[in-house]
Amino acid sequence: MTAPAALRELLLRRITDVPDYPQPGVMFKDITPLLADPAAFGALTDAFADLCARHRADKVVGLEARGFILAAPVAVRAGVGFVPVRKAGKLPGETLGQSYELEYGTAEIEIHADALAPGDRVLVIDDVLATGGTADASLQLIRRAGAEVAGVAVLLELGFLAGRQRLEPGLKGAPLEALITV
Repeated sequence: MTAPAALRELLLRRITDVPDYPQPGVMFKDITPLLADPAAFGALTDAFADLCARHRADKVVGLEARGFILAAPVAVRAGVGFVPVRKAGKLPGETLGQSYELEYGTAEIEIHADALAPGDRVLVIDDVLATGGTADASLQLIRRAGAEVAGVAVLLELGFLAGRQRLEPGLKGAPLEALITV
């Protein structure tokens, strides 16, 4: 799904490019101006809440860290639960972890072991789909918890990084919804 033209334009006007961040040669997509604009942030929240309804999600998962900012208000608006997916070692209590490959090395994410129940339909929400590693690891965590993947929704997909192709096998037919693709 691509956002309707008016929504896409509203969101794009509030996303700024920051050259050479966090390292030379990278064009960072900064969403903080979008978050500061209540009309744009509200429209984004509504669009994601509509996806929750369309895909019959019972819970939303927000990926650390900007995914938290987007997913929490979506959960409230949609009337569903919110589950944070954190970097390893950040959650208290019993957790489920999933490691994944980075370009140079590995990383690990975790959820609370009791955050999802068998039969829960879970929509994963994040700001940007880049290479797809974190999103793919979250799909594995959701399924290991016994829940069902309702889909993945992102504000911005960086198509040139091929994250969609990496994520495709792990989606197992669940939709990947990018409001904007660049």
